[in-house]
Amino acid sequence: MMTDAKQHHILAIGGHAGDMDLTAGAVIAKYTQAGHKATFLHLTPGEKGHPRMTPEDYAKQKIEEAHQFADIVGADVRFLAYKDAELPLNEEVKYQVADVIREVKPDIIITHWKGSIHKDHSNTHYIVEDARFYAGLKTIERELPSHYAQHLYYADNWEDPYDFHPEVFIDIPDEAYETWVKAMNVYAYARGETYGFPFIEYYKALTIVRGAPMNFKRAQAFAVPQGALTKRLQFF
Repeated sequence: MMTDAKQHHILAIGGHAGDMDLTAGAVIAKYTQAGHKATFLHLTPGEKGHPRMTPEDYAKQKIEEAHQFADIVGADVRFLAYKDAELPLNEEVKYQVADVIREVKPDIIITHWKGSIHKDHSNTHYIVEDARFYAGLKTIERELPSHYAQHLYYADNWEDPYDFHPEVFIDIPDEAYETWVKAMNVYAYARGETYGFPFIEYYKALTIVRGAPMNFKRAQAFAVPQGALTKRLQFF
C-alpha cells in the first residue's frame, strides 16, 4: 500500500555500481515497498577496484551484483558504457544521461555531491546537473520529449565529504533497512573483500548517526541544491 497517493520514481545516478546502492539504497527500498518506482543508473561498473581480479572479470561481477541488488530492493538498473576512472565530463555523456531521464521520467534524482576524493564521483555530479537541465528543455530536440525532474538530492557518501552538509533526513523503517542490508551483502567490495574497508558496517552505522539527531531510529541523509531548508520527512 502506498503512503502517498502520487506514484514517485527515483532515478539514482552513480559513478560506479554500488555508490548509490549503499548511500541511498535504504530510502529506495522504502519507496519501492510503498509502491513507488526506482531505477539505478551506473555510469561505470567500478571495475578497477579489485586487487586480485582483472578489470574485465570484475566488471562482469559488478554488473551481476548490481542486478542482484536492484532485484532485492525492487528497482530497475541501467549501465552506461564507460570505464572506471575514465568517466569523461563532456556533452556526449550529459546527453546520454539526459536521454535516460527523458525515458524513465523520474520526479526525484539522487546523485553524488561535488566535493569528492574520486573524480568519477565529482564528474557524475556535474554530468547530472547539466543532464537534468538538458532533459527538461523542450527546445532541445532529442528522440524523446522533454522531462523535468523536479527534485535533486546528493547522497551521503564517505568519499564525497568536502563541504557536504546534509539538510534532508529520511526515516528508514525496519523492513526497508533489513532489505537494504540484505542487498548490500551481494557486493563483494561492500563485504570488505577488495581492500578491506567495512562498507556495510559503515553505512549501517551512518543510519544511526544521521537518524539520532532527528529523533529517528535510522535515517539516510541528503544534501540539496542551495536554498533548500532542513526537513524532517517520511518521504521526499
